[in-house]
Amino acid sequence: MAEEQKLMRKGEEAEADIRGDVLESILCHVPLIHLLPASHVSKSWNHAVFSSLSHFNKPKPWLLVHSQSSRPPYATTALAYDPRSNLWLRIHQKPPIEYVSALRSSNSTLLYMLSLSKFSFSVDPLHLTWHHVDPPLVWRTDPIVAMVGRHIIVAGGSCDFEDDPLSVEIYDLDSRKWETCESMPAILKESAASMWLSVAANTKKLYAMEQVSGVTYSFDPSSRIWSGPFDLRHDQSNYFSVIGISGDSLIMVALLGNSDDVKDVKVWEVKGESFELCKEIGLMPKELVEKLKGEQTILSSIKISLMEDVLYIYNPEEPEELVVCDFNGKGVCWWGSLKNEAVSDRSRVAERMVLTRADVGFGDIGKAVGSRKGSFSILNEGILQ
Repeated sequence: MAEEQKLMRKGEEAEADIRGDVLESILCHVPLIHLLPASHVSKSWNHAVFSSLSHFNKPKPWLLVHSQSSRPPYATTALAYDPRSNLWLRIHQKPPIEYVSALRSSNSTLLYMLSLSKFSFSVDPLHLTWHHVDPPLVWRTDPIVAMVGRHIIVAGGSCDFEDDPLSVEIYDLDSRKWETCESMPAILKESAASMWLSVAANTKKLYAMEQVSGVTYSFDPSSRIWSGPFDLRHDQSNYFSVIGISGDSLIMVALLGNSDDVKDVKVWEVKGESFELCKEIGLMPKELVEKLKGEQTILSSIKISLMEDVLYIYNPEEPEELVVCDFNGKGVCWWGSLKNEAVSDRSRVAERMVLTRADVGFGDIGKAVGSRKGSFSILNEGILQ
């Protein structure tokens, strides 16, 4: 007992040596996942941890890279890049994700798998909790899927033997029931699949854009009405586009020129009821365009992952480098590239890779560790250039 009291006194003396602004400035350099045990040292340390997160080095949205093996038992692994700490982390999921079908996402926090017998999805930031429900009434192989408010919208992508290739169904998270509604616009009949459409969603609407033509429609799950078409291809040399959501704006990233000769990669901010307000906010530096192409001589498509004001752009055929675009209301502040730690020679052939973004806060880490559903380990520092 005397020895324990002596150790406690030593801890209190050490705590007295480091406190206030000095402690907070030190904690701002500590990785987010290591702040959890630091917050339990004492009340003053707990206050310093939260003060540091509020004023010195605030949490930033994580980029999560999910890799699913193409061989039985189709194991899934997850890495995360924390830009606040500039660290790649390995997320240890307990239990591992149950295989249902190919793992998919749609440039959002929604992760899902769809089979003939089950629709499985996860919406929590770290994807540690999965929900398993009956599949949509119409069998689909490659639909667009997005979460709008408390609804998950599944549209198009149906098999050839189905009567309506443009059918739309909505899963209500509260009633836990599927509802059918107005089909997708007829003009999308030949492109009503995630292979051909880029999808973005906020809390009120879903946006679907043909990646080649730029023709865009919006869907309101409350009114069950499709609106459009809107033409987002403001530059006629645009041969491929994708969209995402940042705040109240639609963000469009486009390849200009042709797949054999990419002239530019541009970023636009699009606003207005009919998307009539379009402002160019970024032009990718030439050296990053070359990194995006990788070892290939052509660049036929890109994918993006966007949350708040940070945009990751990558080539699905050469995903080793992620081009990073950090912007605000005045335009792009910074361009760079980040090495994708999830990519290896083996993973390029044997694994399916899906990216999601999430606001991972201190509470999410505490909940994961406390529930024992997840734990974290540092892989290495991010290589930003």
